[in-house]
Amino acid sequence: MALFMLSSTSILSYSLLPPRRDFWMGKSISGKPAHPVQCVVVNRPSYETTVRRTANYQAPIWDYDYVQSLRSDYTGETCIGRFDQLKREVKMMLGKVEKPLDQLELIDLLQRLGISYQFEDEIKRLLNSIYCNHNIDDKWKKENLHATALEFRILRQNGYSIPQDVFSSFKDEMGGFKACLSEDIQGILCLYEASYLSIEGESILEEARDFTKKHLEGCLRQNIDENLAILVSHALELPLHWRMLRLEARWFIDAYERRQDMNPILLEFAKLDYNMVQAKHQEDLKYASRWWRSTRLGEKLSFARDRLMENFLWTVGVIFEPQFGYCRRMLTKVNALITTIDDVYDVYGTLEELELFTDAVDRWDINAMDQLPEYMKICFLALYNSTNEMAYDLLKEQGSHIIAYLRKAWADLCKSYLLEAKWYHARYTPTLQEYLSNAWISISAPTILVHAFFFVTNPITEDALECVEQYCNIIRWSSIILRLSDDLGTSSDELKRGDVPKSIQCYMHETGASEEDAREHIKCLIGETWKKMNEDRVMESPFSQTFIGIAINLARMAQCMYQYGDGHGVQDRETKDRVLSLLIEPIPLV
Repeated sequence: MALFMLSSTSILSYSLLPPRRDFWMGKSISGKPAHPVQCVVVNRPSYETTVRRTANYQAPIWDYDYVQSLRSDYTGETCIGRFDQLKREVKMMLGKVEKPLDQLELIDLLQRLGISYQFEDEIKRLLNSIYCNHNIDDKWKKENLHATALEFRILRQNGYSIPQDVFSSFKDEMGGFKACLSEDIQGILCLYEASYLSIEGESILEEARDFTKKHLEGCLRQNIDENLAILVSHALELPLHWRMLRLEARWFIDAYERRQDMNPILLEFAKLDYNMVQAKHQEDLKYASRWWRSTRLGEKLSFARDRLMENFLWTVGVIFEPQFGYCRRMLTKVNALITTIDDVYDVYGTLEELELFTDAVDRWDINAMDQLPEYMKICFLALYNSTNEMAYDLLKEQGSHIIAYLRKAWADLCKSYLLEAKWYHARYTPTLQEYLSNAWISISAPTILVHAFFFVTNPITEDALECVEQYCNIIRWSSIILRLSDDLGTSSDELKRGDVPKSIQCYMHETGASEEDAREHIKCLIGETWKKMNEDRVMESPFSQTFIGIAINLARMAQCMYQYGDGHGVQDRETKDRVLSLLIEPIPLV
């Protein structure tokens, strides 16, 4: 029972808490010795010889010249002409489809192929019609699990409120799902995916998830259609609702091409769109690469992770559409600065230096640089100049004076980093709740999302500004998922090089649970947080759908990047393959 001793509600609903008094008295709760660290002696002209940690991070595998050499064949007039022709044909399909189930299946195809953003108005019109007639004309979905579950999932993931009771007719007199449903693999798969759109308290969908998972795992042991088996295995690995959109589109294009009912127009349009968007991403990447080289942070702060490509990959995960190039370029800067500053706090800086740096960021005063060691001066100046430049851009374009909001986001982040550094130096193990009350800030998601808000929002309302400043729920839930996913993927490596205990270790220390049970508990918390985010998705909000999508996509990207370990810090495993397929290699059209 140790797995559920700490309720998800208590963890996911707090504000920033002060550390316990015994930490501030300098005591270690665990009484355990400090984690082993690697040390390097660094000579600095104005500071004493200092013993420092080092993480021995791998050098970047994507160098500047390689990135700048990227070229695409999908940028000319010929591509644009064919693209426009195919787009007109797909738009005609959307106009001609009449039956609600056919409409939903076409919308689902467009979304999974990664091209639905091209037809937002047409899709919105169809979904409004389906939603308005939801309780009027239900003959097409009556006793059809596939149709009912598909309607539920498509409507909910597009922000419509639809009750879980639509699945009541598929339950038996005993209250469980009818046993005969197990023969409908397509319907079971659709219900499984729909169950991940649940919100807190929806017991029917909880039962649906358990029921469908059990039967889907069983059907893989049977002789079922190969293409269906591929879809089932893919869903059981990670549900559709939790997947990075662009990576999922790349995977599904290949899966769709193997289907007997494949529509060649849809397939060609999806491939061409993918390649043309990839060409746009390459231009954004080259811009970010030139900026990163100009900062010289990768050169001067050799102890930090030089991960320009991975930082850019995050931005493609949160907002891939070609019209948001400025947002991707600026967020790559934000991500790169976060990665560097994170390593200053986690790996290299002394506690005294970190306090000075935190104070400089909090004051946002260029004169505060004088008190910093040389390696921190270049870091602070890169942060100061880049952030002020972003604020200046928004002031020019929209007349919005946003520097105070950006300054606060960076100051909050550095303060949370400093608290973790103090925990580490005091050999202090916080409770899980205490850890998370700080860690949802220190994972940097609020900083990323505050910047993203300003990059995609015009006009900016007072209500939205207030929500951004207070890190409202949609920001908080996204941050929690990023933090917990990061901990699942990286905590073992971070403890080896010397770092504050993460959520897994805090829970183990607090409850006496095994590491396996602690990991299961953290996974459970991720699922509970998704329910909270799903609920916010269908509530009225001062935020645009674009920004809400970014917050949700950041959570998705977290589960993608840490699915197989530390995909951000370790480049040459799954992350390398993902970079190649998403940013480097186009899809063959022939």
